[in-house]
Amino acid sequence: MFKTITTTLSTSVFFFAAPALAEETVLTVSGSVAASDSGETWTFDMADLMAMPSDSFETTTIWTEGVQTFEGVSLSVLLDHVGADGAELSAVALNDYAVSIPMADAVAGGPIISYSQNGEEMSVRNKGPLWIVYPYDVNEDYKSEEYYSRSIWQLDRIEVMAGN
Repeated sequence: MFKTITTTLSTSVFFFAAPALAEETVLTVSGSVAASDSGETWTFDMADLMAMPSDSFETTTIWTEGVQTFEGVSLSVLLDHVGADGAELSAVALNDYAVSIPMADAVAGGPIISYSQNGEEMSVRNKGPLWIVYPYDVNEDYKSEEYYSRSIWQLDRIEVMAGN
């Protein structure tokens, strides 16, 4: 019995510490989007996201120490890719925590869906595998509770909400 518990705990710890495997779906985008090859919902594995044009920046955050380098796909590129047509996004984490992000945030030089921090893929334990990060040091407006609250980590899915 003790061996089973130890094995289960070891497997659980490995799951939370390991980065996402390339073939696993890490992001689902649904709602007011164009039809994908498989229907109304877009699914992306890590390789899909990494194949898209990437963006990176250095910034400090309120959750980390020192300047961090983030790399990923810009929110605007991803939303263009899926043909998003809405006014607001509902971004949801692995634990079902959700935030609302206005579509107006999806601009060039704005937030990215980061899959890499300081050159390393992010594990679930370290806010990964995906984290919406704003370039806080570039725009003073981003250094506010309003934008910090939109910086959802362990991002799992995005629903594009249709405009009124």
